[in-house]
Amino acid sequence: MFDGVSLDQLRIFIAAADEGSFSAASRRLRRAQSMVSQTLANLEGQLGVKLFDRSARIPVLTDQGRALLADARAVAGDVDLLKARAKRMAGGLEPELSVVVDVIFPLAPFTATVAAFQKEFPATLLRFDIESSAVMEPVLERRCAVGVMASLQVAPPQLARERLLMFRSPMVVSPQHPLATNRSPIPAAILSQHIQLVHADPADLARPGAFGLLSPKVWRLSDLGAKLAFLRAGLGFGLMPLHLIEKDLASGALIQITGQSAPSEGHVIAMSAVYRTDSPPGPAGRWFIDRLKEEAALRVDGNASVSSDEIDAVKRSFASPFELEV
Repeated sequence: MFDGVSLDQLRIFIAAADEGSFSAASRRLRRAQSMVSQTLANLEGQLGVKLFDRSARIPVLTDQGRALLADARAVAGDVDLLKARAKRMAGGLEPELSVVVDVIFPLAPFTATVAAFQKEFPATLLRFDIESSAVMEPVLERRCAVGVMASLQVAPPQLARERLLMFRSPMVVSPQHPLATNRSPIPAAILSQHIQLVHADPADLARPGAFGLLSPKVWRLSDLGAKLAFLRAGLGFGLMPLHLIEKDLASGALIQITGQSAPSEGHVIAMSAVYRTDSPPGPAGRWFIDRLKEEAALRVDGNASVSSDEIDAVKRSFASPFELEV
């Protein structure tokens, strides 16, 4: 009995409920009123419940009708979504877009892009992971179509890169840390006596000079929030993205220090979108990257204040196995 319920019946049911009468529903649907009435009567017979109370001049939804109306809307909406998704897929739109994002990327432009994407591409399922640093591997292994990563490592030839933004990452310590009393620039010999807090993977730390290591005493923290907590507690020194510590610097919870070989305003980190050269983004992925660029330009103030001299200084501060893309 229920297998005979059609989408057309549900749409007529929804129209009659929305318009408040069978005659108004017939005008909206451009159907004869007698056909609307008969269709609803057939639907009630198939469902085994009364959807409308017809005892008054104008039919009124019954309690069962109100309850089933929500289900009818959900079914009709799902069918509309199915049709829209199929239409876009036929035109080359990806049914799903998977994105992996380095946790140091500023959240404001990313969340704004995700919100806009859901409105622009409701038929495309967006799946994303925010990782501590392992961004390149999921893209290379085709588990994610697009990656958003810091441009520290030399990208393999299988990957294409597009610049998104740049931000400063100053070296900071707690006011209670012994390095806080040293006058900048601090000699490398003094920095090497203290624990450096690093947010990176073990494989990256195995290389000398990786990520600007300045001390043999290294504590690796895979969680960026934990690194910030350790810095606030005075357990070491380290680099932190400026957009994450602006309030700490303003309140004095952290203070900036500078090493002799480091830029006075802090390192400059470049962020890029990456994807496989043999499978470039489709319409949805292309839109996502372009919108991310727009949002980044609007929301990251430090993006336009990085000079070429500062970029060159950052390049020199990293060892040869690594580079800062400019």
